[in-house]
Amino acid sequence: MAVEVARAGRPGRRARLRLSAAFWRHPWVKGSALLSPPVLAYLLFYIGALAVLFISAFWTVDSFTGKLVHQWTLANFKTVFSTSDPTYLRIAARTIGIAAAVTVTDAVLAFPLAYYMARLATPRRRALLFVLVLLPLWSSYLVRIYAWRLILLWIVFSYVWLPFMVLPVYAALERIPDNFLEASADLGGSAWRTFRSVVLPLALPGVIAGSIFTFSLTLGDYVTPLLVGGAGSSFIGNVVYENIGINANIPFAAAFATVPLIVMGIYLLIARRLGAFEAL
Repeated sequence: MAVEVARAGRPGRRARLRLSAAFWRHPWVKGSALLSPPVLAYLLFYIGALAVLFISAFWTVDSFTGKLVHQWTLANFKTVFSTSDPTYLRIAARTIGIAAAVTVTDAVLAFPLAYYMARLATPRRRALLFVLVLLPLWSSYLVRIYAWRLILLWIVFSYVWLPFMVLPVYAALERIPDNFLEASADLGGSAWRTFRSVVLPLALPGVIAGSIFTFSLTLGDYVTPLLVGGAGSSFIGNVVYENIGINANIPFAAAFATVPLIVMGIYLLIARRLGAFEAL
């Protein structure tokens, strides 16, 4: 009886051994098997969602029944980019302008702090500064917004997203070899010229990498303008939210949502050419 059970289990064992040998002889098979689940999930939930977004942007809504009309039209994009009624163009310009202002503000604030942390601070002070930089991320997003409710909107955004700029800049500054700075000093370079000609060009990818976070997060936010901003402070996210949740005009919301996607696509191409991805 025991012999029969052992023989019955041998085919399964042989199959496992053959599969293991195939993985050993062909590493790409093992890699493909390991990567298949996350790749399929990425294609389904991310690429698939983007495809649905772009397709639905060309549909419309029946004004009488409120139902989706699966008919190809450019009416939504004509409304978004209309010059006769530039309401949505002004909202898009306001959103992009605030995102750019937040990015510049965070870069100006983050660079001195990151430079001190990477080059001048003692290990104990560096650890303390890391805690202080990350401390806002440990508190509630809404609490931080309400705390700054009476201040300018771009300052609120700058405060909320500042840690996302400090950390990439710090990483870029920390990677600068000390002998580069010593060589500049040996060649007679002043502190300002060393900073301008050595430190800043080498740290620029970190600044661009941080700007990817601050710019994109500001571009897609709708909670902060809703809580802090008053009349006339709508962002792209607010319009998308209203057209999905209140007006039930999903095609127009999808069409307007393509604006930040296009802007970020162009921005990422520029950032890639500047080497920002290496600092992420």
